[in-house]
Amino acid sequence: MLLDCLKWRVQNEIDDILSKPIIPADLYRSVRDSQLIGLSGYSKEGLPVFAIGVGLSSFDKASVHYYVQSHIQINEYRDRVILPSASKRHRRPITTCLKVLDMTGLRLSALSQIKLLTIISTVDDLNYPEKTNTYYIANAPYIFSACWKVVKPLLQERTRKKVQVLPGSGRDDLLKIMDYSSLPHFCKGEGSGSGRHSTYGPENCYSLDHPFHQQLYSYINDQFLLREPVQPIKQGSFHVALPEAAAEGTEIAKTIESELQKFENGSGMPDSLDGLKINGD
Repeated sequence: MLLDCLKWRVQNEIDDILSKPIIPADLYRSVRDSQLIGLSGYSKEGLPVFAIGVGLSSFDKASVHYYVQSHIQINEYRDRVILPSASKRHRRPITTCLKVLDMTGLRLSALSQIKLLTIISTVDDLNYPEKTNTYYIANAPYIFSACWKVVKPLLQERTRKKVQVLPGSGRDDLLKIMDYSSLPHFCKGEGSGSGRHSTYGPENCYSLDHPFHQQLYSYINDQFLLREPVQPIKQGSFHVALPEAAAEGTEIAKTIESELQKFENGSGMPDSLDGLKINGD
């Protein structure tokens, strides 16, 4: 697995990916607006907390390669900058992060995104293993509950133990492991729910205007200038060979697809099941 990972990094020039900015800036903003992820803060133990808007990510503003490029850049920035800085600050090795997945807005139309999500998860499984300590699921509608019940048995035990489905927005549970200032913006309300363009302003860690994304984009542009000081930045995505999904990932994707199709074929089932909440499962 290690040899395959090293080969993948060499063949796809991953060591250089943080010097390959997505331009123009408006295109990068479109990627950020449709691939919702950001760093909201740190846990009380010093682990970075990444928020991911699973339900509201549309992945419809750019090509697949831009989304894969952006995802890998965030992984690399996490491993090269965020984690080493956290380790230095706490004077101990910090090698993993926490992820809070917001399921607000999860719809049956997510069926069309399964292929891209499978590609991204396969990239992580093969090349960035064991980087996530715990996955916290917030604002889970009924459609997630139904899929989770059939997918859960397919996961390896160590993966199942990493997933915690929280009631509602998960605010009270998350405050046990992080301060209020580090809560993702969609967990700060008493109830549940989020928004792609919410009223949280600068607290919205998905936004390109958030300090995390400003620092990341500036870092990538600075790295480009260090490597190519006299060359203009060329527009175009940084193509990474898209991996074949592992057998486990393929089976999970097919299972999710089957469950979503059951809802789609059901009579009287609304496209958005946002209002239906799970009961402590």
